[in-house]
Amino acid sequence: MSHTRLPVLDRRRCGVLLHPTAFLGGAQQGALGVSAFAFIDWLAEAGFTVWQMLPLGPTGADGSPYWARSDHAGNPRLIDPTVEPAGGLEAFEAFCREQSHWLEDYALFEALAVAHEGRPWWDWPQPLRDRDPQALEHARMQWAAHCHRVKREQWFFDDQWRRLRAHAQWRGVRLFGDLPIYVAPDSVSVWTNRAQFQLDESGLPRSVAGVPPDYFAADGQLWGNPLYDWDCMREDGFAFWRERIREQLARFDLLRIDHFRGLAAYWTVPYGERTARQGAWRDAAGREMLEAVLREQPDLPVVAEDLGVITPDVDALRRDFGLPGMRVLQFAFGGGAENPHLPHNHDLDTVVYTGTHDNDTTVGWYAQLDDAARRHLVDYLGLWDDDGPDALIRAGLASVARLSVLPMQDILRLGSDARLNMPGTVNGNWVWRLSLHALTPGLAEQYRELNALYGRLGT
Repeated sequence: MSHTRLPVLDRRRCGVLLHPTAFLGGAQQGALGVSAFAFIDWLAEAGFTVWQMLPLGPTGADGSPYWARSDHAGNPRLIDPTVEPAGGLEAFEAFCREQSHWLEDYALFEALAVAHEGRPWWDWPQPLRDRDPQALEHARMQWAAHCHRVKREQWFFDDQWRRLRAHAQWRGVRLFGDLPIYVAPDSVSVWTNRAQFQLDESGLPRSVAGVPPDYFAADGQLWGNPLYDWDCMREDGFAFWRERIREQLARFDLLRIDHFRGLAAYWTVPYGERTARQGAWRDAAGREMLEAVLREQPDLPVVAEDLGVITPDVDALRRDFGLPGMRVLQFAFGGGAENPHLPHNHDLDTVVYTGTHDNDTTVGWYAQLDDAARRHLVDYLGLWDDDGPDALIRAGLASVARLSVLPMQDILRLGSDARLNMPGTVNGNWVWRLSLHALTPGLAEQYRELNALYGRLGT
């Protein structure tokens, strides 16, 4: 299969990883308003040409963007309620018609969730759970006002996102999105596409997703997402996945697929298990799916999240489709020279990070390094002082990887209290907020000089 250079990776660039929820204030609204526009302006002044963020969908109670209630909808918490879309009623009705293929079901799903006091869809009365047409029509009439409100929220989100993206394009900033490999069990995606998942007659999963035990987690990680029925997906030409990717690429310039290894083989755990130990590997139809997507998206501007224990079949799948992988400098030290995350092992078609949203901040990570890893880092980077975090940033910028991405917490030199997520925990995550006062002209000038020094101005 021929390799296609991604438009965003056509030259050396640098980006910033920052989820829009970082702009949320005490009112918990408005992230797509003035703050986001000001951030794009700061990025451009600092010489950054990519803004990477996490999934934008509506979340559950824990706020995790990887547990979204819809692949298509935007998180209403991000909407700036003070900015009205242009065009009035006519524009709203046009939006509803154009997006009806997902909006009608999503609006009803959220209305029914309220009607049933937040219980998951498999606990709804059987006619609604199983989508009896008469029951659905009756519910649409009964909950018409709530459905209308949900649709208006999504109209606001769509309009504000389009304005934000236009501003980013004007400032030369590409938007880099993220697609979770799995969807949340209590989501409109599963409720309306039950045949695409390994579910029983009541809608509960037969098996759930996770990853097996490893050095970092003795019991593995039990995620709980329903698994895909790849045989069913094959029958309709992978329509579910084609639509998922099509929707995201209409929103972003570049897209990361989270847990890419699950497209080669996935870890399946029987429903009801308390840990991921009692699981097994099963083959996925990711190659056939990507071929179907490629016929619609010939350039396929996708990055594969290939972190963790990556087997040859996963690496072959990524390479055969010309998809860049990821390297994380926090994973590079404490072992041998063959570690793929060490800068001398990077490839051009790679995205290099100091750390990701799942890592500690680099300041926090460096403070807790064991002696062997710290000694390796000092020797490898030739440190003369104790400023490991700065050296790691410079190593990422100096890498041959065409795209280097820095978490905003690392740019601001913040400690572990600014960490965004601790995998395997459910409390205290996704709550870090950014003070725009921290984005000073002086900091922009500093990073513009660094991006120029390492050839990453993207011009």
